[in-house]
Amino acid sequence: MGHTEADLKQVLHTGPFHLALRAALSVRGLPLQRVQHHLAHRGIKVGVTSLSYWQQGARRPQRPESLRAVRALEEVLDLPGNSLTRLLGVNESAEVERPPSRSYRSLLEVSDTVEALLADLESPADAGLHTVGHHERVRIGGARELLGRDSQHVVRAHRDGVDRCLAIHHGDPGCDPARVRVSALENCRTGRVRWHRESAIVVAELLFDARLRAGETYFFGYGFEDGTGGPSAEYVRGFTYAGGQYVLQIRFDEGALPVRCRRFAQATTGAPRGGRTDLTLSGRHRTVHLVEQGVRPGILGIDWDWE
Repeated sequence: MGHTEADLKQVLHTGPFHLALRAALSVRGLPLQRVQHHLAHRGIKVGVTSLSYWQQGARRPQRPESLRAVRALEEVLDLPGNSLTRLLGVNESAEVERPPSRSYRSLLEVSDTVEALLADLESPADAGLHTVGHHERVRIGGARELLGRDSQHVVRAHRDGVDRCLAIHHGDPGCDPARVRVSALENCRTGRVRWHRESAIVVAELLFDARLRAGETYFFGYGFEDGTGGPSAEYVRGFTYAGGQYVLQIRFDEGALPVRCRRFAQATTGAPRGGRTDLTLSGRHRTVHLVEQGVRPGILGIDWDWE
């Protein structure tokens, strides 16, 4: 039996699932073997027999891997997101819970600029990733400037289809964002880069080598080379999502050592800084660091005095 787009739209609204899947396959003109190939390309293994049973109503996808396949089918068949999953009575967020979050507006004074750059990169409000572990190394030069920073980052996807991360660099006063360089160091490659001179903001797209399914983790490394700003007095990291462990290390040039370093935390950018702890600068390695085992949405950082 042939189906039209109007038929497909109607059955996606009314169900049941197997009739909606059958109509989508018919309208898109894709044989089951071809659908299986598209799913395999996305790292999802489903047998042709299972697909046949699903469209006949003989079986119903229920296991987590089957539900991931249904979400991928929505993409393969060019259907609205959650249109097939909804007919199964599945809460899309139930499988992988999204951790508590906070907006950029509460974490950055230049949030309007960041949001505009993210919109230019067509980034959704929910990027689909939260942090499992993040180790960040920051380098301060002999002129007290922020030379650069490197990150080793482990993330987990809380929705299907995530294949990139957007990294934000906020330079110190005097920074020329046009001269800041982005490096894809491990398991990613640099995509589009956007910057705003007045706010000293750089947003870089880091493309993964795989499209993640909900619940999957990914390890990647990247860096920013700066050195264009004036004297630096702090390094701040904002967290939109609650996450895992965060380690921040600051290394100073031997010719420019601060007289005092402190750890701090803030709930939002306008809130007072609390959780202050003096940090001892190691003589040989000229570094200080902080470790946060269970990151909460908000701000963490280290500041220092030069005199």
